[in-house]
Amino acid sequence: MYNLAQSNSSLLTPRSSPLAKRILVTGASGCIGHYISEALIQETNHELYLLVRNPQKLQVDTNYRPGIHVLQGDMQNIRTFASLLETIDTAVLAATAWGGADTYDINVVKTQEVLSLLSPECQQVIYFSTASLLDNNGKILPQAGEIGTDYIRSKYDCHHQLSQREIASKTTILFPTLVIGGDANKPYSHLTSGLPEVTKWVDLIRFFQADGSFHFIHGRDIAQVVRYLVDHPPTENKSRSLVLGQAPLTVNQAVEEVCSYFNKKIYFRIPLTLSLANAIIALFRIQMADWDRFCLDYRHFTYRNAVNPATFGLPNYCATLSDVLKISGIPPRKKL
Repeated sequence: MYNLAQSNSSLLTPRSSPLAKRILVTGASGCIGHYISEALIQETNHELYLLVRNPQKLQVDTNYRPGIHVLQGDMQNIRTFASLLETIDTAVLAATAWGGADTYDINVVKTQEVLSLLSPECQQVIYFSTASLLDNNGKILPQAGEIGTDYIRSKYDCHHQLSQREIASKTTILFPTLVIGGDANKPYSHLTSGLPEVTKWVDLIRFFQADGSFHFIHGRDIAQVVRYLVDHPPTENKSRSLVLGQAPLTVNQAVEEVCSYFNKKIYFRIPLTLSLANAIIALFRIQMADWDRFCLDYRHFTYRNAVNPATFGLPNYCATLSDVLKISGIPPRKKL
């Protein structure tokens, strides 16, 4: 393990093989970062540099093979690793702040600083954004920058600055949709941690139908896409902006699949129109932020050509909502 007090020269170990790349992963101890780190450790021979604030939170086997280096540090002190960054072949930028005073500094200022410290010889940057920035046609939503949460607005600002970097032509931008993941050895995503509470309402939810649609993707499937891109960077004639998601689901399909998993019958369904939703919000005096209101009106967060491991001829780990519930440890209920 290397910490901020060590010299950069001590981090520059010989490559494990002539074909091995030096790969930096920021945010390695996060949900997605864990899956990426695990996949790159177990399925490649690349020299890995995993940046974490607290090494105790990194629950992957860093002794699995030679060439795994844990960098104890922080995005706010990333310049300490300047000499190392000059030697990196691929930078996977998964570190993010979800909210709070440091959100803009980490998600914009320090991310841009990492890009400035990489060598022009760097082969690829894989940058994690969010699909919340995009409309159905893959264009940037102006509302994301105007009324988005602190997290979304920071990703919006960073996205617009990416094109100004010399390394922009080598930057692959990933736009994850709803992220599923986490287990006893990996932190749970925000969505997964809330699933048990949501499924408690299945007896009520099954009797409503709504107009809306979405994608989701598991952290392990994200890691497989990243692993593929590390060894197969998009060429100049291919898009370097990829939305990550399984096949789109309508809200009604999702409810039906969840009810099937829990062996719950649907006898009738009441259309939950926008006017009815607004009436419920007003009746119960539910406070909604501007972005929440926008999402309620927009409803269809689906995208053309969303990619997942199957796109690259690889097996999917979690492709259905039944898979999501099973993997999340939520048991199905017995038939009555």
